[in-house]
Amino acid sequence: MSDSRNNRGEQPVSPKEAPVRRTRFSLILLIPVVAILIAGWLAWEHFATRGPEITITFETADGLTPGQTQVKNKAVTLGTVQDITLSDDMKHVDVTVQMNANSAHILTDHTRFWVVRPRINGASITGLDTLFSGAYIALDPGTDDGHYQKFFKGLESPPGVRSDQPGETFWLVSPSLGSLGPGSPVFFRDLQVGEVLGYTMPPGGKGPIVIQAFVKAPYDHYLRTDSRFWNVSGVQVGLGAGGLKVQLKSLQALFSGGIAFGLPEQRLAIDVPNAPANSVFKLYASEADADNARYHKHLRVVTYINSSVKGLTNGSQVTMFGLQIGTVTDVRLLLQGPTKLPRVRVDMELEPERMLSNWDERVENSKDAPVEKYLQSFVAEGMRASVQSASFLTGESMIALQFVKSAPVTTLTYEGDVAVLPSQAGGMDGIMESVSTITDKIAAMPLTEIGGHVNDLLAHADGRLNSPEVTQSLAALRDSLQNLNRLTKTANQNLPELMKSLQSTMNSAQSVLGSYGGDTDFHRSLQGMIVQLTQMSRSLRFLTDYLDHHPSALITGRRN
Repeated sequence: MSDSRNNRGEQPVSPKEAPVRRTRFSLILLIPVVAILIAGWLAWEHFATRGPEITITFETADGLTPGQTQVKNKAVTLGTVQDITLSDDMKHVDVTVQMNANSAHILTDHTRFWVVRPRINGASITGLDTLFSGAYIALDPGTDDGHYQKFFKGLESPPGVRSDQPGETFWLVSPSLGSLGPGSPVFFRDLQVGEVLGYTMPPGGKGPIVIQAFVKAPYDHYLRTDSRFWNVSGVQVGLGAGGLKVQLKSLQALFSGGIAFGLPEQRLAIDVPNAPANSVFKLYASEADADNARYHKHLRVVTYINSSVKGLTNGSQVTMFGLQIGTVTDVRLLLQGPTKLPRVRVDMELEPERMLSNWDERVENSKDAPVEKYLQSFVAEGMRASVQSASFLTGESMIALQFVKSAPVTTLTYEGDVAVLPSQAGGMDGIMESVSTITDKIAAMPLTEIGGHVNDLLAHADGRLNSPEVTQSLAALRDSLQNLNRLTKTANQNLPELMKSLQSTMNSAQSVLGSYGGDTDFHRSLQGMIVQLTQMSRSLRFLTDYLDHHPSALITGRRN
């Protein structure tokens, strides 16, 4: 066709260019890009914050849930439980925990794990917050010098002391545990300053029990090498001369037991160093036993009793004037043979530091100790050992060293190095012995002859009272009393007239004295007579008043 157009001489027409349509940018295309970026960032964050995977062994998985139970320290989440499996021997469970990346440095052989659940330990209740939030695994990192590891054995109960808690650990030795256990409080001056961590039984069950206790700072600085620990478990009831005493340290000590310690006396605490960590102390049964332990010097003595020693046991007090000076260490019956009467041997330990405040160890170690000299002198002065009742309600007895008046003269004897104190029956036995002596003396009196003499005296007395002489004497006495009564009445009637006569005489004498005048002998004599008459008048007036109030004075005399 184009060729035909060219043959006719027409101009060829050029083709038009097609319009180009531009493509617009859509925001929808950014969505997959952003999703890819977010996914990458999440993946990077997951792997960047992902810590090591550890395994913790527990006896039971009670309260633990995979994907929910967390590992915490001071309320900060450090990991999450991923899986819980039963061990091949079916004796424990293996808990797989995914830890955070920033917790890798605390996973050492010193790290401890335990499950926090609601627990009741004595009077204390812990873990109540887990009733709503569920159980979780607590972590204690321990010290920084441990070695990294990924397998751990969890604790079945919370540890008593955290690694970041300041304080010191001490050891106590006791023959019995009583009600003490992990978590039992430790007191200082009624303040709870620590707790019992645990205890160790001796091999084979023989020997003392070792108790581990923790004392928080700064109270651990109050512990010295001569400090004393004693048991304050339960309620302590004492009945003595001061009455009934009931002592309760706290409700927690009542249910879970408790231990207390105190500072020694000021005079005993001079230049005494503080107790270092892991020091060993003896645990005493009571505060009284702990107080008695501060006396280190002991003097062994013995006495023999021939009367009842009921209520006297090991640990009973030895007193002088009511003050304790020692302790009974042994009471046993001695059979000396069929020809001798049995008696009781009482061994005692006297504590010289209770008696001598200025005790000097150098003097005590000398050949003649001062206490032994005192004992020799006291025995010569009549000191005797006797069994006395310490409490009539409890039946407890004690040994009392008392001075007996008119005691037989004796001396202090020895059995080897042990002094032997003479004894005398005391308490009810002493009273019964005195009563028996009195009854023996009464029985020795001739009561029959005395009764016969009394009967004869009464018979003769009846005869004498009925005799004419006694009758006449009584009649004469009655007449005398009647005459005395009349005399009294006459004196009462005549005394006023006599007083008037004396008054008129005195007035006349004064008028004569005034008319005579002058400083002559007659004037002075007359003046002295007037003074005497005045005194006599005053005495008669007093006599009259007294007889008016006490008419019986004429018979019985004046009473002071």
